[in-house]
Amino acid sequence: MSNVIEVNHLHVSYYGHEVLSDVSFEFGPGKLVGIIGPNGAGKSTMIKAIMKLIPRDRGEVKIFGESIEASRKRIAYVPQRSNIDWDFPINVYDTVMLGTYPKLGLFKKPGAKEKELVNECLERVGMMEFADKQIGELSGGQQQRVFLARALAQEAELFFLDEPFVGIDVASEKTIVGILGELRDEGKTVFVVHHDLSKVKDYFDDLILINRELIQSGPVESVFKKDIMSRAYRTDFTIDPQTGGLSYGVN
Repeated sequence: MSNVIEVNHLHVSYYGHEVLSDVSFEFGPGKLVGIIGPNGAGKSTMIKAIMKLIPRDRGEVKIFGESIEASRKRIAYVPQRSNIDWDFPINVYDTVMLGTYPKLGLFKKPGAKEKELVNECLERVGMMEFADKQIGELSGGQQQRVFLARALAQEAELFFLDEPFVGIDVASEKTIVGILGELRDEGKTVFVVHHDLSKVKDYFDDLILINRELIQSGPVESVFKKDIMSRAYRTDFTIDPQTGGLSYGVN
């Protein structure tokens, strides 16, 4: 099968200041990809620009060989929790039901098929018992699981998650990581903006390492190396003699 995503020479700027410069990469199906880099590196900006949620200066993005406009229904996006209005008066069930709308089309109401799908997605993330709860009443981990369920209800083939593990409990993180692995095994492609370097080797197959430009992309073992990571974070990384993992200090 051809590549799921191809990004070629992507440039993005804010108020005339370039924040992403000449980023190019490609990935095929069945990939769980971590997007890593220091704070302010442009990780969230990159996925928003790929989906045209913010303007691009220049560059081309192909999803399943097509434009983002042609392939949007095949993409699911889970934004950072800080970007969501948790006071909005909607319950868990209806939040997940929103995920079915892109494929319903205009003026069509959800039917038995969509209701069954919502129930399946809530069961999959362990949130069925909270179906009637207002989303603002949930813990951070529960909220993140609900928005993952909404993404699952889209029946997408390409997923983007922006910092899904920030501010959530250990059980929710374990649940989400497990589901993302299942999606990968089903042939889906999943991109996750991530900041906890101690878990990179456990969570991902491939990495995109950026710091305003692409430093390296590819399998974890070829990217998560002392010299490459030091170049991206502009500080010295050391190798833990017990775990073989990387850690860094501040110069």
